[in-house]
Amino acid sequence: MRNFTGRRFAIGLAVCWTAAGAMAWAADLPKAETILDRYVEVTGGKAAYEKRKSEVTTGTFELTAMGLKGAMTTYHVAPDKAYTEIEFPGLGKIQEGSNGAVAWQLSAMQGPHLKEGDERATSLLMAKFNGDVAWRDLYKTVETAGVETVDGKPCYSVTLTPKEGPGSTRCYDKESGLLTKAVVTMKGPMGEITVEGYASDYRKEGDLLVPHKMTQKTMGQEFTINIDSVKPNADIPAERFAVPAEIQALIDKKK
Repeated sequence: MRNFTGRRFAIGLAVCWTAAGAMAWAADLPKAETILDRYVEVTGGKAAYEKRKSEVTTGTFELTAMGLKGAMTTYHVAPDKAYTEIEFPGLGKIQEGSNGAVAWQLSAMQGPHLKEGDERATSLLMAKFNGDVAWRDLYKTVETAGVETVDGKPCYSVTLTPKEGPGSTRCYDKESGLLTKAVVTMKGPMGEITVEGYASDYRKEGDLLVPHKMTQKTMGQEFTINIDSVKPNADIPAERFAVPAEIQALIDKKK
């Protein structure tokens, strides 16, 4: 009986020490709010973001495994309008847009697609202009989940739960405060998929520090976006964000 009691005491002591260590470890982690606000500051500051009301980004979009590379242009206007066009030589265009209510995709290869459910919610969230600054308006909760290693560097992992749609996890470099990785799992036409994205090569574009390379992995595929230029406060005509006739036909059919 003495040995059994001793073993139980030893196990109980170990559990207490483990719990105390976990509590101390958690206490050492900065709050998610601090991490998200720090990202805004290290990339230029709230005032610099708020000076921007529109943006045109140009670069290339590459489907690594297929060896395909196309010119990409993205148009973005506050508060929530976005349009991206990618043109692959010999294959035609891929277009994607959001006007704050409707999110869609149109390509020569797959035809028109009206986004719904998680897919729509995620696209509308990503289309929010200066979303990194206005995160308090977009998410119900944010929480520091722990520390993760990304490209050999320790990063704070933050879970974000939006007011609508699936949550995501973002990793911010402990030293620089820059976003290095983002993961979201959502339901779409092909079932539940996980998209894992990496951001790197941060460089100044005007007053803001911007990642110039983004790699995404999903469903066994990988593609890379390389940014060539970012033009703030560009004059973008409203018709750029008009819903294409093919998409409008899907909306009318749904009604």
